[in-house]
Amino acid sequence: MSIRDKELKIHFKPGHVELVQDDVYTPYRRVLVTGATGLLGRAVYKEFKNNDWDALGSGFNRARPCFLKCNLLDEDAVRRVIQGFQPHVIVHCAAERRPDVVERHTEAAMNLNVHACATLAKEAAGIFLIYISTDYVFDGRNPPYGENDAPNPLNLYGKSKLEGEREILRHCPGAAILRVPILYGEVEKVEESAVTVLWDRVQEGAETCTIEHCQQRFPTYTNDVACVCRNMAERALQDSSLRGIFHYSGKEQMTKYEIACAIADAFNLPSSHLIPMTEQPAGAGAQRPQNAQLECSRLELLGLSVEPSPFKTAIRNSLWPFQHDKRWRQTVFH
Repeated sequence: MSIRDKELKIHFKPGHVELVQDDVYTPYRRVLVTGATGLLGRAVYKEFKNNDWDALGSGFNRARPCFLKCNLLDEDAVRRVIQGFQPHVIVHCAAERRPDVVERHTEAAMNLNVHACATLAKEAAGIFLIYISTDYVFDGRNPPYGENDAPNPLNLYGKSKLEGEREILRHCPGAAILRVPILYGEVEKVEESAVTVLWDRVQEGAETCTIEHCQQRFPTYTNDVACVCRNMAERALQDSSLRGIFHYSGKEQMTKYEIACAIADAFNLPSSHLIPMTEQPAGAGAQRPQNAQLECSRLELLGLSVEPSPFKTAIRNSLWPFQHDKRWRQTVFH
């Protein structure tokens, strides 16, 4: 359903200019996407926008003309945005999601990952709020992890996201928490994802390089997560009982070494120069869980999940502009 509105347009004809009033249709469903300039936020914003939602994306450091600049730590600014736009749904993607950065810049990360959650949730009364969380709330010692399993994060990033979950549910009990693992998708630069950052090592070819082959990961395509968010939002508008914790994950289990080999195979590139490293070197940064596989049956039972995209297909969609002979296209498509 949509509502009818009016829009003034200028019509040009040979020797004649006319100002006319045309009917336009504005989607009646409104969604606010925080962190819409980030890897996942861009995909979420696009998914809603392309499916008859009136989408407003917010960002801060990377805010662009098509997105609203909003400091999520400023309670008055958050209140003005929500009261002005009056969203039916908020998808909270904004976060500091790099574990090593969280360790080095703890105060700033806690402000964004915890305090901004409280600020947003306090203003979300009557709005369906989806908070994007992480598999790093688990220690990885006894997978797979269901929605009701007790969290035990190993690093500050996992602890900050778990605290963010608690702030969301404390101030907005009707919210939904969506935990996801390592993400990849259409990146603006390969360093934007811990998956696509391996691309340069794959392309090096001539020089051998070692890649971690210890921890198990489940790379998950941002477009799939975005579709799940939309499914949840549309169900929640019909059924207000949808709330609590949900898990979504890709199904292909790989170490970083295996991810790099899969990327090479997807682009028909050699992988013989990639050397698996089976022990974590000293000083490797924030501790990661060994295997934080998420059990995702709750979404599946509710008919809200989507079949994960095959990794090799989705990684080609994500990285094709970064091939040596395609790099000119980055300025066009990114």
